[in-house]
Amino acid sequence: MAPRCWRWWHWSAWLRTRSPPARSTPSRSRHFSTQEKTPQICVVGSGPAGFYTAQHLLKHHTQARVDIYEKQLVPFGLVRFGVAPDHPEVKSYGAEDHQALDIPGEELPGVFSARAFVGWYNGLPENQGLSPDLSCDTAVILGQGNVALDMARILLTPPEHLERTDITKAALGVLRQSQVKTVWIVGRRGPLQVAFTIKELREMIQLPGTRPILDPEDFLGLQDRIKEIPRPRKRLTELLLQTATEKPRVEEAARLASASRAWGLRFFRSPQQVLPSPDGRRVAGIRLAVTRLEGVGEATRAVPTGDVEDLPCGLVLSSIGYKSHPIDPSVPFDFKLGVIPNMEGRVVDVPGLYCSGWVKRGPTGVIGTTMNDSFLTGQMLLQDLKAGLLPSGPRPGSVAIQALLSSRGVRPVSFSDWEKLDAEEVARAQGSGKPREKLVDPQEMLRLLGH
Repeated sequence: MAPRCWRWWHWSAWLRTRSPPARSTPSRSRHFSTQEKTPQICVVGSGPAGFYTAQHLLKHHTQARVDIYEKQLVPFGLVRFGVAPDHPEVKSYGAEDHQALDIPGEELPGVFSARAFVGWYNGLPENQGLSPDLSCDTAVILGQGNVALDMARILLTPPEHLERTDITKAALGVLRQSQVKTVWIVGRRGPLQVAFTIKELREMIQLPGTRPILDPEDFLGLQDRIKEIPRPRKRLTELLLQTATEKPRVEEAARLASASRAWGLRFFRSPQQVLPSPDGRRVAGIRLAVTRLEGVGEATRAVPTGDVEDLPCGLVLSSIGYKSHPIDPSVPFDFKLGVIPNMEGRVVDVPGLYCSGWVKRGPTGVIGTTMNDSFLTGQMLLQDLKAGLLPSGPRPGSVAIQALLSSRGVRPVSFSDWEKLDAEEVARAQGSGKPREKLVDPQEMLRLLGH
């Protein structure tokens, strides 16, 4: 089979000279010279960062021509592959790889990165061979952000509640057979440093058939301290404190008593070693170093106390962060920070090259953050274009790319091809109540397109 790539005339994360349309700042009148009337802009990657950047460019320069190139056969990046299927309104990933744990036993079967696990139940083709074994009683998730809560919720949600989402058929089948009854969500620091938001926490607390496990001792002394913290963090901590220490009302107590599954937050614990089963063939537990906090404010860090704790489990999911990869030797890259060095999206020392999204700022923020950040990158590009700062002279643009692909025997998948796949997914879900049944096999997709 000849190599494939995907290209379409639309609007990404790496720019050289979908997401649904979102509001941007009001357009200001711009006057471009004759040279600037038809700029050709190449975008690499079709995630939200790229779509928002391209949207800004096309809105503020109506003559611009923007090409987008994507390595997958389908568009939209994390919008399709990186969000919990029961949260279609929330999109919050966008990097190529995960942060390794760098501890013994990390390679054991039963240990997965959040990126791979989320990709598995969301239909990312490269993760369809994951086959997580959910025959264990207990799962441990390392990290206390929204992604960690997403995975815990998917593991504990009654499968019938997922039937009307776009979760893959294969993942739903595995979850139906799951024996996981308890999920521990582990963090190095304390309740004041959790990274999840109140919306996700509230949903976990109210998750049908489950009960939360919080140790009141983890919250000692917080009642007075929360008076001084910003309102969003204060509301979040108050909900944690209430759940951990207050006696539930009669109806809520009855619901909790009948719960067959549980989830808990373990604070002040840092992963030290994944423990193997007696035969060494899979994970059987995780050794956690007990920590304490040093420093104040943003400088607060967890340091080991010397004590350890072994937590039995049959599944470990690592959700401790994401990182971008270098794109090409010709593109500068900061390996320590995992970003392309840039000034407001302008790649340092490479005129005409721009970046957006997590490769620009690092793995922080959610979809709204990415939108504003991408608009700024687009604004910088247009400013440079108007000021005559971009490389001048005729450029072949997409014609050269088409010729290169043809010379290599590559047949691109077009946007109209994607629309056919989209229609097929929707058609396959007819009568099931699901919005779509995702295609996950690249070879099947190509066959459907006649490639």
